[in-house]
Amino acid sequence: MATTEMPVVNECAVDTCAYNREHVCHALAITVGDPQHAHCDTFFTSPRKGGSSAAAGHVGACKMSDCRYNADFECHATGISVGARHDTADCLTYSPR
Repeated sequence: MATTEMPVVNECAVDTCAYNREHVCHALAITVGDPQHAHCDTFFTSPRKGGSSAAAGHVGACKMSDCRYNADFECHATGISVGARHDTADCLTYSPR
């Protein structure tokens, strides 16, 4: 069975996220989307920062089956960017087929 490298979160511009420190995501893995919207499903706010300061975030799963980078709910982009759109943290790399 072939393994897939999880794409890195190259940048997160959503400063209010608990995993964001200086535009770097520190969640070990994020989940993107619901069936209608390519938001960062891992996003939440907290008075303190979480995640590992030594780790860069990766995309663990993607629920956006209509994205050109999605195969079997796994992201195959080389990396993604997350930013504020629609009043939430969204995957800005999302591209419908």
